[in-house]
Amino acid sequence: MGRTHALTGWCAGLALAPAVGAGTVHQAVVFAATTAGFALLPDLDHPGARASRLLGWFTGAISWLLRRVSAALYALTKGPRDEKVTGKHRHLSHTVLFAVGLGFLTSWGTTEGGPWAVFGVVVLGLLLAEGALGDWLLPVSGAAVGWWVWTAPPDKAAQLAEISGWLGIAVAAGCFVHCLGDALTESGCPFLFPIPIAGETWYEIRPPKPLRFRTGKKVENRLIFPVFAVAAVVLIPGVWEYLFTTAQSLFTPEGTQTAVQ
Repeated sequence: MGRTHALTGWCAGLALAPAVGAGTVHQAVVFAATTAGFALLPDLDHPGARASRLLGWFTGAISWLLRRVSAALYALTKGPRDEKVTGKHRHLSHTVLFAVGLGFLTSWGTTEGGPWAVFGVVVLGLLLAEGALGDWLLPVSGAAVGWWVWTAPPDKAAQLAEISGWLGIAVAAGCFVHCLGDALTESGCPFLFPIPIAGETWYEIRPPKPLRFRTGKKVENRLIFPVFAVAAVVLIPGVWEYLFTTAQSLFTPEGTQTAVQ
């Protein structure tokens, strides 16, 4: 489900960017790229996940530590009706608390670290997304970075510094979008921990059974992924306006266009 997480994160980032003040296309792209990448980070609690293997032994060690902390927290806080599981995967890192905490940490780090910290967070997001979407994203990302550098205003460092605090929102949004995606699957997601529901501290939120889907199956591959692939392009600032204007010019009679002008 990795590529779907990345795409939904990208779309969520583009939709959220104007609300947080990332008004220019350059800022919106940086914001959305971060959201897309960090929409994969919660799976760091699985040793086989791309996020866990991203930087070799380093991310592997973080994954190991996260699983141990998650298991200990689950053992300490599980309710009387919680499942008898280890509490390693789809637990601590799949909660709103984790998303908000990582978001605050990112906001603080990028505010204190300035443009270089912002650059580091964005690159990490791109690497996470590349691991899910495939190696084709590397040349595309390179071209996007070149476009950004070539077309951005002269004060590029100021552009990055301006979005430093916003990246915390992007990171938190990415993690939360991941939780929402997992909540639509058969297994659900306990993202409302520690709110007790039906005697469970780690209650797996999920829709009614007919609305759930299995990861990697037809519903995801033939419906969800294609829909968000289209949205990923349409939501880029300026694209919808361009499509609307083009459609209007193609389907509006010439005499009407002249009268309107």
